[in-house]
Amino acid sequence: MATSSEASTLKIVVVLARRRRMIVACTFIAMLITSIVVLVIPVRYKGTAVILAPQTTQSSISAILGQIGGGGGSSSSSLTSLLPEGLDGGLKSPGETYIGLLSSRTVADDMISKFDLQKLYKRKTLVDTRKALARHTHIEATKGWLINITVDDHSAQRAADMANYYVDLLYKRNQHLALSQASQRRIFLEQQVAQETEALNKAEVDFKRAQETTGVIQLGGQAEMTLRTIAQLRAELVSRELQLQQLRSVATENNETVSDLESNIAALKTQLAKAEKGSIDSGATDYFLPAGKVPEAELEYIRKVRQLRYHETLFEMLSKQYEIARIDEAKSPPLIQVVDRAIVFDKRAWPPRTLLVLLSGILALIFSSSYALIKNAWNKAILEPANAEQIALLRAVLQSRNKTPESA
Repeated sequence: MATSSEASTLKIVVVLARRRRMIVACTFIAMLITSIVVLVIPVRYKGTAVILAPQTTQSSISAILGQIGGGGGSSSSSLTSLLPEGLDGGLKSPGETYIGLLSSRTVADDMISKFDLQKLYKRKTLVDTRKALARHTHIEATKGWLINITVDDHSAQRAADMANYYVDLLYKRNQHLALSQASQRRIFLEQQVAQETEALNKAEVDFKRAQETTGVIQLGGQAEMTLRTIAQLRAELVSRELQLQQLRSVATENNETVSDLESNIAALKTQLAKAEKGSIDSGATDYFLPAGKVPEAELEYIRKVRQLRYHETLFEMLSKQYEIARIDEAKSPPLIQVVDRAIVFDKRAWPPRTLLVLLSGILALIFSSSYALIKNAWNKAILEPANAEQIALLRAVLQSRNKTPESA
């Protein structure tokens, strides 16, 4: 078996040696043609800029939750404890946001206008020009909060300038959008504070009138605890609802904190109903006096005090949130840190001339060698008497097929 294998290998070598001139000629011609083609192919260069996206921060949201739940006791601390787990998967990633901004139509139109890309890419419409720009631009997020912006072009200088201009446009768009969001939040809270100021003033006037009407100046310990509990529950309920409205503007729908807030609001409503109509807890009947059991003479006084404390608590919470919003508006937008600005590369990105020439030579060598071996096997098959009948039949079939179109 070993002798037969060695003989077969030797025969292949002999056949290739006989056809060596043809094989060398085919390989040389293929490499020569490829060399000419790669010299004609337009050269492309790449410009790459690398930026560092800011990591997801929870400072503003943590401050909002902390200020809202500041007076709620143990129940208020539950929301703050949910921040590490609830907000990790719900907030939008800054890297994804930046990639979305860089891929936006506004940024593309600015790039087209800056570098006259419609003429450069030879496109008649802006839609086709944007598609051509997208094909020449590659934006990806890598590990470590890095974003690579790569642009390829026939000019090395233009490729670097386009990549750097993407960074400049991202900074402008990010600054504009950040200021707009902060301003909207500040305006919303400013309106809420103004409305609550009017409501507080009215509650103070009503309380004064209730004192003059009923003659009640101060309630007992049980009634006082009732008022405090109901006022805190109502203020906390409104605060949770405001918090939920603000949190939805920066979090996705599947955020766990949003679901927890909705459950918390439902629980607060249940507690408030029990506080106003009956005992909050069955074991608390010894010291908690429901509002419904307060003597008729003091009932009006209790309601006015409850309204006053409710508006006082809510005004204090809204004022703290308003101050936070003002600080956020005064802050600069998230700083875009440029790790690497695009530079002019003197090495082309395409075509890889040496690699293409070598690859064409290898393929030509393989095909020419295969042709030599197949040709040799065919010649041997023709000379074999046993194959004469089959070869004659094959030639007859081929000739009949060639004659059929002519007769038709």
